[in-house]
Amino acid sequence: MSTERKQNKVSPLRSGLNQKELRYLNERLLLSMIQRYGGMPRSELARISGLSTQTASVIIRKLETDGILIPGSPVKGRVGKPSTPMALAPDGVFSIGLKIGRRNSEVVLLDFVGTIRDRRIIRYRYPEPGAILEFLDTAMTGVTAPLTADQRRRVAGIGIAAPHDLWQWYEKMGAPAARIEAWRNTDFPAEVARFSDLPVSIVNDATAACRAEHIYGRGREYRDYAYFHVGTFIGGGIVLNHAVHEGNQGNAGAFGSLRTLDREGRPATLIDTASILLLEQRLGQAGLDAERLCAEHGDWSGMGEHLDPWIDQLGGELASASLSICSVVDFEAVFIDGSFPASVRARIVAAVRHHIENRDRRGLILPAIREGTIGVDAKAMGAATGPIFDGYFLNPNARATVV
Repeated sequence: MSTERKQNKVSPLRSGLNQKELRYLNERLLLSMIQRYGGMPRSELARISGLSTQTASVIIRKLETDGILIPGSPVKGRVGKPSTPMALAPDGVFSIGLKIGRRNSEVVLLDFVGTIRDRRIIRYRYPEPGAILEFLDTAMTGVTAPLTADQRRRVAGIGIAAPHDLWQWYEKMGAPAARIEAWRNTDFPAEVARFSDLPVSIVNDATAACRAEHIYGRGREYRDYAYFHVGTFIGGGIVLNHAVHEGNQGNAGAFGSLRTLDREGRPATLIDTASILLLEQRLGQAGLDAERLCAEHGDWSGMGEHLDPWIDQLGGELASASLSICSVVDFEAVFIDGSFPASVRARIVAAVRHHIENRDRRGLILPAIREGTIGVDAKAMGAATGPIFDGYFLNPNARATVV
């Protein structure tokens, strides 16, 4: 009888850190604290982080020398000398973000504090890889042109936010299957390497939007929440323990695939019943121009007879979906945002709150229903944030592909 013992497959634990890795981890910790809470003096950073005052001071001094941190105005306390808060340097790091959408794509230049410095937009009937990669090449040159040589060296990378398995949705986009099928074998890092040596990170577009809300919006107020982003199609994201959770294969929060029923009671998915595409179809059937829905910061006024029923239907679908996902994870809140004006977002959230009160909530704790705050910029900002987090902040749940 063999004495060999069969080894069970066990997921490995994270290995320990050497001295160099520990130093980088401490740098990321301090930068993450400043990003999340705002400027703080050295003593406060040391206290909250648990680092010794000397260790924190050495790290902060290095980051200041490198142009990553800048001192703010001294703040006088009740006793002792005024303290000087350290803040992120807006020009300390830059990043390029590409959002690939069903109706348009956008390239942005994001700085270290989350300000979009410049942007370029291309619109189309449906997305094709060659045209979008050519657009990225040209747009990158345009948005970085005003930067100094030193600032260009501080561009951390290119973040790309794209829908998961884009080629599967050709029919809903009204696109020829063969043209959209080209996305299946598109190798983004290899293609981008033809015109840029910057590292590339790739993330699901709705997860990118969730990341933007979590970092730059109201998401920091909650530990665990779900996030819906209503665009041409609907998608989502998940935050667990103060970090965006991307999932085993980067597709966590794929709420558009949640099962529901259409208006005739037939099986459908949330994409079929809770997307801007439905409003486009309503306008098209009425002989109205639906292009205004895709315009940046577009005007949605004067569409009441078509907009009102869409908002009511969307509110009901999101109410049911919110309860469904909260039966799996006990989320504190559900955020709702999308590619529409803030006034429309407020009405959608009000509709969700109304409908959720009339749903069967037995066994569930009702989450807070909150408005997102980033809006139409969320996906592009979230894409650009990827390279910055990869290089400078703590991001325990990240799994974006980086090359």
